[in-house]
Amino acid sequence: MNAGVAALSANASRLATISDNIANSSTFGYKRVETDFHSMVTTNSGGAYSAGGVRTTSQRMIDQRGSLVSTNNSTDLAVRGRGMLPVVRSSQIASGTNEMLLATTGSFRTNEQGYLVSESGLVLMGWPAQSDGSIPNLPRDTSAGLVPVQLSVNQLSGSPTTQMNLRMNLPATATDAGSPGDTQPLSVEYYDNLGKSENVEIELIPTVPATGSSNAWTMVLRDTASGGAVIGEYNLTFDDNRTSGGTLASVTAVSGGAYDPATGSFVVNVAGGPMEINIGQIGDSNGITQLSDTFAPVSITRDGAAVSTMTSVEVDENGYVYAFYDSGVSRRVFQIPLVDLPNPNGLTALDSQTYAPSRDSGTYFLWDAGDGPTGDLVSFAREESTTDVASELTDMIQTQRAYSSSAKVIQTVDEMLQETTNIKR
Repeated sequence: MNAGVAALSANASRLATISDNIANSSTFGYKRVETDFHSMVTTNSGGAYSAGGVRTTSQRMIDQRGSLVSTNNSTDLAVRGRGMLPVVRSSQIASGTNEMLLATTGSFRTNEQGYLVSESGLVLMGWPAQSDGSIPNLPRDTSAGLVPVQLSVNQLSGSPTTQMNLRMNLPATATDAGSPGDTQPLSVEYYDNLGKSENVEIELIPTVPATGSSNAWTMVLRDTASGGAVIGEYNLTFDDNRTSGGTLASVTAVSGGAYDPATGSFVVNVAGGPMEINIGQIGDSNGITQLSDTFAPVSITRDGAAVSTMTSVEVDENGYVYAFYDSGVSRRVFQIPLVDLPNPNGLTALDSQTYAPSRDSGTYFLWDAGDGPTGDLVSFAREESTTDVASELTDMIQTQRAYSSSAKVIQTVDEMLQETTNIKR
């Protein structure tokens, strides 16, 4: 009878997990629970067998992955492969505790404070980027460097220009004897420390020799923010040999910062501070060239951005959070790492499909998405429940039959005891 009672309890436990799995078959990020049976054997003595019964253990299969479904929200996130998202409950942000929890998917949207929060009150966590978009070197075996992802949606943002790349072709015919020596003007916009638009006015003056070709130019740079003052003057000469004809042969600074041949750059001081200008290395065909008879600015790029308002946010497969502004520029503002543990199934399950590290799960490590054992991060997607309703219903039928059989065993033992009692009669 004790074995039959144990069987009833075991099958009731299995039915509880089955009902929980079916109830959460449409819950995003739900991980099904699996119940296993284990026999209990007592010592046999004198050739008689004593039934020990059965016991159960339940385990949530956190390492199983559900299918990904697409959505129309850029901050709906799911992990494709191994790894979990770091989150924190919104109620803990005010207290400053920020105890890290883990989730495999979530639909995050900005709240009134700009935090990315899910419907269940989970705030996404990440590493904040520096002003240049780089991520600082932070510890990976602790959550101390993680902060709640907060986006300043309604605030203006801008960044000054500190670096500029100039790629252009100068007409070789302009340095021939008898050429008119026309100056080639070029104006390059940049942004000052207050986000205002200024310009570096560049004059390219050819050196016209009495005979032959000089292949030499003078480049004068003026800053409009400094009232048109000269901030740099450089003498450029170009090669005319067969192998590297048209490339820079030498750069000599008359004023301004010295030219660095290792980087192809020099530094000038505009009104807001130093600015690095790259014109290409010596002998590099991708730098400033002197070919043919046409002046052509090939490529002019610079960093910095005008003051603008954030319009949207997107997360790439490496976990980088980019903010897009109405000026057309984008900026990296956060990185979301993926948390990996030796035994994901050993995590402590909590409400809202969240999990907490435990002794059984092992120590965690924060990886860049796509590195090490982790998968990548998918935006515009959510992970479905791992419950297979057909399998659960089949298990329910088996459990029901096993429960009925166990009840029959108890009924049979009761009848046997009744017969034993009737012997005395």
